Amino acid sequence: MIEVRNLSFSYSNVNVLDSISTTFEQGRIYGLLGANGVGKSTMFKLLCGLLTTKQGTIEIDGCSPAGRKPSFLSKIFYVPEDFDGPDMSIANYAAGVSQFYPNYDAALFARLLGEFEIDVTRKFTSLSLGQRKRAILALALSLRTDYLFLDEPTNGLDIPSKAEFRKMVAAAMDENRTIIISTHQVRDVENLLDHIMILDKRAVLLDRSVSDIQKEYWFDVTVNAPADALYVEPGLGGCCSISRNTTGEESRINIELLFNYINSKK
Repeated sequence: MIEVRNLSFSYSNVNVLDSISTTFEQGRIYGLLGANGVGKSTMFKLLCGLLTTKQGTIEIDGCSPAGRKPSFLSKIFYVPEDFDGPDMSIANYAAGVSQFYPNYDAALFARLLGEFEIDVTRKFTSLSLGQRKRAILALALSLRTDYLFLDEPTNGLDIPSKAEFRKMVAAAMDENRTIIISTHQVRDVENLLDHIMILDKRAVLLDRSVSDIQKEYWFDVTVNAPADALYVEPGLGGCCSISRNTTGEESRINIELLFNYINSKK
């Protein structure tokens, strides 16, 4: 489990995170959402120990990331939004990285590269943005770490690759694993998420399971806005709305609409 308590962080005099507290439990896929500049990438770097807390604490399975102990690092893997890769083949890079991860599955890596149509002998420097992203995502999933942090993982992927990515992430999940996905492309991942966190510089605006959100809110598209709607936006085919769920049934979450609704209440 990841426990974040009263976490604050700033770059020089620019406050990025301010007294953030939350937990990330095992067996769940989290969507970490927020506007540009609210600290999503900074949060990932703090979770990995690449940055150290200025105030507050982070513990992952009782260990502080700042110590960067080998036993801790073997449990986590972070895929940043921009990954250029070294001037070496995918095969050699994977061989070097994987030796630090005891649960690495070489057969899975080969299979995922095949599904992504990536040649393992190619150098990263010869690949397009989308190909580099597909290669590192295949490696990330194959390392089978307890914690996987993905920053804008679908950027650069074409439509078929996005579908493959969703299928691979769903297949990689088990009760002992935690995956946190930060993205602006919410429609690419909304069917994957178990839990949604909306981050703001001053607070966590929303931190709830998808199931709880569906129990409280009803998402709908109608010709006219419902009289009791909490939030409405124009959309194709009518009005997209959020209302209180009074029936006990569940509707499909529109994460983009939810994000805009939550931010409108700040």
